[in-house]
Amino acid sequence: MVLSIRSLSKHFPGVKALDDVDFDLAAGEIHGLLGENGAGKSTLIKCLTGAYRRDSGEMILDGEPISPSSTAEAQELGIGTVYQEVNLLPNLTVAQNLLFGREPRRLGFIDGKAMRREAERMLKGYGVAIDVARDLGSYSVAIQQLVAIARAVDLSGKVLILDEPTASLDANEVRLLFNVVRGLKERGLGIIFVSHFLDQVFDLTDRVTVLRNGKKITTETTASLDRMELIANMLGHELERVERKQRTAAGDQAPPRETIIRFTRMGRKNVVEPFDLTVHKGEVIGLAGLLGSGRTESAEMLFGIRSAPEGRVHDGETVVNLASPRDAIAAGLGFAPEDRKTDGIIASLSVRENIILALQAQRGWLRKMPRNEQKRLTDRYIDALDIRTPDGEKAVGDLSGGNQQKVVLARWLAMNPRFLILDEPTRGIDVGAHAEILRLIERLTDDGMAILIISSELDELIAVSDRVIVVRDRQHVSELVGDEIQRDRIIENIAAPDNRETVA
Repeated sequence: MVLSIRSLSKHFPGVKALDDVDFDLAAGEIHGLLGENGAGKSTLIKCLTGAYRRDSGEMILDGEPISPSSTAEAQELGIGTVYQEVNLLPNLTVAQNLLFGREPRRLGFIDGKAMRREAERMLKGYGVAIDVARDLGSYSVAIQQLVAIARAVDLSGKVLILDEPTASLDANEVRLLFNVVRGLKERGLGIIFVSHFLDQVFDLTDRVTVLRNGKKITTETTASLDRMELIANMLGHELERVERKQRTAAGDQAPPRETIIRFTRMGRKNVVEPFDLTVHKGEVIGLAGLLGSGRTESAEMLFGIRSAPEGRVHDGETVVNLASPRDAIAAGLGFAPEDRKTDGIIASLSVRENIILALQAQRGWLRKMPRNEQKRLTDRYIDALDIRTPDGEKAVGDLSGGNQQKVVLARWLAMNPRFLILDEPTRGIDVGAHAEILRLIERLTDDGMAILIISSELDELIAVSDRVIVVRDRQHVSELVGDEIQRDRIIENIAAPDNRETVA
């Protein structure tokens, strides 16, 4: 084995990011590293590349224990990494990026001609013939990825980590990249491939390791791997059983519901294929799929965070323009994002200030809410959602994750939206808060609010959804209703490769 990791553990306050994880990588192997958000993939890579110091365990490279304290030291040891967002300098030439810090010199000055010759030689081995004197940023993302790979391999040469390298590539660019990766495999490199595109994993890798909640779940040869079992291992079965919503059987006539808003041709190239969505009063729409499938991107298009060039939004007989979150809020839409710490809360502001944000934005900043009205509203939702805080003036960053999530929900409930989008609303919170949020969803829909919920917890979607839309490889591939909403049926639709019929 070129790389062996034994009992690797890493802790953060309140979180066990890696828990006695073992991992092996052979020379000349492409090894898939899979798992949902919070599984431990990024932490393992950061420990391996020196960005984090491990708490315990050992890492052995070519038979020697290693403990890199920086990414530069990891590169010197032979470990290179290429990320989804190319970490090179687009305003420098291709040659300058390839040889940055190692430029050939003549008489103490950089030898530009020699640098260009060396850059052309490096890229020739990858079948890439481009003008290395042009700025890197003038080339496609695929070419930038190949330049990043060429630099990483030249600097390192034992282990190459590819972290979501195809996320921004089209099908032809993916094929180009994979040809290069297979060539590196033949040269004897050990390659770790991180991706959420299962078709690509099955196409490219020799073995797969699945992490979940910081633990290694399994390592299997790809050829012997069952798609259904793989996805079940990634998603897990930790969620406690919750009472399932009563539904009509598929094909039976459900009572008609009032249409709140209708979206057509929402989509963008290399983000998510165009889709239509009609939203009805009092319904819960579940959005199921693996991380990276296009779930969050779909929600962001509905809320105006991402543009949909051909998209149309119909509010009754009127076509409305939702070109920004401000427009969406004005139209009565709300959005609680997945990453509450980065996109949801403002940690330094108080609970009160966080709760009133959306309502104040809807009213306009020139019509400031009176302080006593802010307090009444805050106290109401602290009580209604059982937010554990001494009072509304405590900084929201000092609360637990579950209570922060409740504050984000309170912000949108205070605005009383017609249509509320919840992206992973129960991730990272305790069982009690989890149950409270699911009960809250039920109460809100009973009062007529429509909710779209994105969740990796299939039991959660099954419990609350009137219909479930499955998203796979950036496409909305199926819609399940009534008694079709079952765990096995959802997993089958997530797992179906492009060349197999989607299960209806």
